[in-house]
Amino acid sequence: MLSGASRPNIIVIYTDDQGYGDISALNPECKFQTPHLDQLVSEGVAFTHGHSSNSVCTPSRYGLLTGRYSWRTPMKNNVMFSEAKCLIREGRTTLASHLKSQGYNTAMVGKWHLGMDFPGTAKEGRDWSQPTVDMPLDKGFDYFYGIPASLNFGVLAWFEGRYAKVPPTLYTQKKRNERYVDYRIMPPYQESPEKRQSFEVAPDFIDNQCLTRFTDKAIDWMGAKAEEAKQGKPFFLYLPYTSPHYPVCPLPEFHGQGEAGPYGEFLIETDYHVGRILDFLAESGLDEDTMIVYTSDNGPEKSWPQRIEKYNHDSRGGLREGKRSVYEGGHRVPFLVRWPAGIQKPGRIWPKLVSQLDLLATFAELVEAPLSADEGEDSQSFAQVLLDSDYDYDRVPHISFGNLSGQEFALTDGPWKLVLPPGKSAELYNLSDDLAEATNVAPQHPERVNALTSTLTELIAQGRSTPGVAQKNDTGHWRQLHWVTRQEFNQLAQTKLGTQVGQ
Repeated sequence: MLSGASRPNIIVIYTDDQGYGDISALNPECKFQTPHLDQLVSEGVAFTHGHSSNSVCTPSRYGLLTGRYSWRTPMKNNVMFSEAKCLIREGRTTLASHLKSQGYNTAMVGKWHLGMDFPGTAKEGRDWSQPTVDMPLDKGFDYFYGIPASLNFGVLAWFEGRYAKVPPTLYTQKKRNERYVDYRIMPPYQESPEKRQSFEVAPDFIDNQCLTRFTDKAIDWMGAKAEEAKQGKPFFLYLPYTSPHYPVCPLPEFHGQGEAGPYGEFLIETDYHVGRILDFLAESGLDEDTMIVYTSDNGPEKSWPQRIEKYNHDSRGGLREGKRSVYEGGHRVPFLVRWPAGIQKPGRIWPKLVSQLDLLATFAELVEAPLSADEGEDSQSFAQVLLDSDYDYDRVPHISFGNLSGQEFALTDGPWKLVLPPGKSAELYNLSDDLAEATNVAPQHPERVNALTSTLTELIAQGRSTPGVAQKNDTGHWRQLHWVTRQEFNQLAQTKLGTQVGQ
């Protein structure tokens, strides 16, 4: 319950490959300053044990929007291309559809990367006068402006609604980035593909314009909805930025800032645009009644060791490994919530486990619209942590997945973290005194390993990790569940269906 606070406007800002150590307020040794992100910390709640639901892009975005682990779908690992059947199936509740059903205006501005159905095919020809379908406007969003996927996947164009504002009729390949270890997407473009993997690109598309365009459009849309928000029709904005994902391409005015090279400059630019959002809210009179959630889809890209060596900047914040890893650096990410009218005793640090999966249940509690049994099966509300500084909250065990070649599952339950690498013995870490996961204590705790393995298997098999009626996964046993046989798993799943699980 809101305890007197009104239903807030909600903005979810989602960065791309930003590590836990890439915010100056969270990392005393950070080699650049992020004053506006630091403001979110000092004026909100910093969840220092906050996790994405996966260690790569597409699965984390699915989990964020649906409150359900992506490996419950037919897509078990890796990421999508820009053109594919949307991973969010028709009828699946999302943050946007749930809030829209409660009277919210809804918008998405930024990077989607969950699949779209474009008109025609690249091989047989496109008709860009026809609408794109199976995309954000079909998943609960009233308005969409953005790009289909990461910039290393064509199609690359500025889409508004169902149409590319300028059709992607040209082609390009990745170009060498003169300032970083990655690539650029920038003119000149070609009229025909040079190679089989050429990207379809619009003549006006340039990679370093993403942050500016997205922030401009977001502010324009919020400005158009400001009066409605003041009159009792709040808005929900999902703002997934492309930074600091490759290509690392900060605008020239940010060059030379900070002490971590172009990567630091890119995050300084990101922080600048968050400041623009904060300025808009203050100037429009919406600041008090607007909740901002700021987090990242996974940990830092594999260039993080080079930044340690060259700049002494650790994007992981001392955690183990980074993007694609099942260890903490792959999925423990910045997780900040600011809401002036709602958060009791702002400036707090919350050190206990929370997940991006939990946004759906949290928002549902705040707007007093409970989820049904087949919505947000892995989402647990932390709303009371915001509203009551003395509230004692414990999350159900959280499942992590590593998208490296091993494709490991892991389970975090309280201070204990179980890792199940395929073809190897189980690993166990006590995160309360070994956050860097340096010491495997599984040999000393075989009973705990067995108990956590059983818990992991049950949470997967019963189609939900939160209390409620068991649900069906979209598939039966799959090969990444290497510790349990197909027969045992499918039998367990069948036994669970139709039963009440949890407390």
